[in-house]
Amino acid sequence: MNSPVIVWLRRDLRLSDQPAIAEAARKGPVLPVYVLDDETPRHRAMGGASRWWLHHSLASLDAALREKGSQLILRRGRSEDVLAQLAEETGAREIHALHHYEPWWRNAEKAVAKHTQLCLHHGNYLAPAGSVTTGAGGLYKIYTPFWRTLRERLPPPPPARRPQVIAAPPSWPRSDNLKEWALLPTKPDWAGGMRDTWEPGEAGAKKRLHAFIEEASAYERQRNLPAVEGTSMLSPHLHFGEISPAQIWHSVADAGGTVGTFLGELGWRDYAQNVILQYPDYGAKPAREPFDDFPWRSGGEVSAQIAAWQQGRTGYPIVDAGMRQLWHTGWMHNRVRMIAASFLVKHLLVDWREGEKWFWDTLVDADYGSNAVNWQWTAGSGVDANMFVRIMAPLSQSEKFDCAGYIREWVPELGGLPDGEIHDPSPISRPKEYPDRLVDHRTARERALAAWQKAKAD
Repeated sequence: MNSPVIVWLRRDLRLSDQPAIAEAARKGPVLPVYVLDDETPRHRAMGGASRWWLHHSLASLDAALREKGSQLILRRGRSEDVLAQLAEETGAREIHALHHYEPWWRNAEKAVAKHTQLCLHHGNYLAPAGSVTTGAGGLYKIYTPFWRTLRERLPPPPPARRPQVIAAPPSWPRSDNLKEWALLPTKPDWAGGMRDTWEPGEAGAKKRLHAFIEEASAYERQRNLPAVEGTSMLSPHLHFGEISPAQIWHSVADAGGTVGTFLGELGWRDYAQNVILQYPDYGAKPAREPFDDFPWRSGGEVSAQIAAWQQGRTGYPIVDAGMRQLWHTGWMHNRVRMIAASFLVKHLLVDWREGEKWFWDTLVDADYGSNAVNWQWTAGSGVDANMFVRIMAPLSQSEKFDCAGYIREWVPELGGLPDGEIHDPSPISRPKEYPDRLVDHRTARERALAAWQKAKAD
């Protein structure tokens, strides 16, 4: 038989429309391998919510491979070392993988290629990062012209079916036991809400997609209504590569109505990768000079306020509802993400990187590019960002987007209040168990604007 071909899996945990698996299957016996590598990304190792998802996604992929007479090999360690060792053990001469654009994965790809022939394929985005260029050949920094140019290259090629046959090697190398990786929380087990909300894996992704197809035409209106849940909720499936953006595009593009707004959100994923390709440290370093020494608040009082924000105890119902949804399900409605992020950065005047780190640990769709781009957009520090002086008013946002039902679901102590009061409970109507506001909106706004003036002056 031909020597086996290794497929190095990362955030591409599917069989359908997976070019690396398809090409390896054409060449000979396939060794699908997932390496749990916490060493290469170092402080960017996956957070707790992502690890929960990963466990179930790997189990799902292994089951799908076994249906085809294959299986998933699990190894732990630095990717370049593990893959070199595995190639030596099995006689594999080639490794196939999908391109990843996080700086640590780009470094790992270079290191792997030094030991074994590495064949990289595109398939996690609508277009390869770095391929959407200006007339002068440069990379875009602003989303709108980026999306305009990307649209000219769309639709993407139709998604490919999963291989009919995935040949197995004559013998299988050793594999770790998934349970022994201890990706699931046990003491305490805080993942009950995630189990109730999600079905990780390729089959779960397809179910989400089919449910969304019926709603896609009304996306523009419904995506801003947290109580309606008008978003697709496909983000974690996309992040872990359980479904390709091409499959989603071709499934919903003809839905009519305002589906174009949703397609633009797929384009935003590509834009985020375009940004981190240019600014690899975008998750840690502001892109605009006034934010290099911005007067963020710090100290004991601020630490207590950050904790209150994390726990959904700010005294602002819409913010608290979002933060509690995040903790319970590992996900937060997009409109509420913006409100909660703006509150931390501008009402509490806390460095946006504190929020980015919290989302990294608690989101099941914690994506380096998207997370960093979204937080820098909110803070006003990004290459394409909201102006810092635009400060979201959480109370009016809550009422504008009809969040009463959403608040009742996630802040049950306010459930007895009528719609007219639940967005902004008065001191008389506020239940004793619900906290007072951490800060007054007007006071916080004036403080934030003063900080901005100081940053510009310095």
